[in-house]
Amino acid sequence: MHLVNWNVNGIRAILKKDFEKNLRELNPDVFCLQETKASEEDVLAAATFFPEYRCYANSSKARKGYSGTAIFSREDPVMVTCDIGQDQFDQEGRVITAEYSTFFLVTVYTPNAGENLVRLDFREQWDHQFRSYLLWLKRRKPVIVCGDLNVAHREIDIARAKENYNVSAGYTQREIDGFQRLLDAGFTDTFRALHPTKVAYTYWNYFTNGRAKNVGWRIDYFLVSEKLTPLVRKAEILDQYHGSDHCPVGLHLDIQF
Repeated sequence: MHLVNWNVNGIRAILKKDFEKNLRELNPDVFCLQETKASEEDVLAAATFFPEYRCYANSSKARKGYSGTAIFSREDPVMVTCDIGQDQFDQEGRVITAEYSTFFLVTVYTPNAGENLVRLDFREQWDHQFRSYLLWLKRRKPVIVCGDLNVAHREIDIARAKENYNVSAGYTQREIDGFQRLLDAGFTDTFRALHPTKVAYTYWNYFTNGRAKNVGWRIDYFLVSEKLTPLVRKAEILDQYHGSDHCPVGLHLDIQF
């Protein structure tokens, strides 16, 4: 099975930037999106470009044109649910879970701690509740988690670690610890497991021309629960694809729907 994940920074915008061509070239069985920045109706309209996929969308209830997630699947899931069952975290369209016969697939757009870290407390609470949700799923069947987790886990995952540490959202010790607790709970960071020393980024700041300078962050992930770890065959950062301030990431697994 081939899965692709991409923070598209606006689905309507990226459709004007070879998005359809790129996804057809990648040809995944499932692809997941974050920051669709669109209503569910707009995401479903965009899905008409991909008639071979079933589309499921979760959009922000709190603000229009903000956040949002989507799953496009060649096969019908057994069930699809949105959010994590916590009202304070379920207003921004951040989670979709597709249940298949042999696993759960969860796509997530983790809240950013914000400028001057004004939302760091909220983010830390989110990390706790989201981890609890994944563990609840994992008790039932194996789990694949993909998305923009808005944290660089290690120094190797960020171009300017010292300058950003405990100053910038996405690289505070509290966020790092939250991610580590998720790994400690039985999830594997697939890219880092297969490429322990490789420097590769998935996000670059538009305003500082970070991509051209290769000054980036690795904040987009595929995680798998322990039963799936031996089935991982390839984990990729697909930075040859443009159209967003993030690039897609890919996962190949020896598993069937």
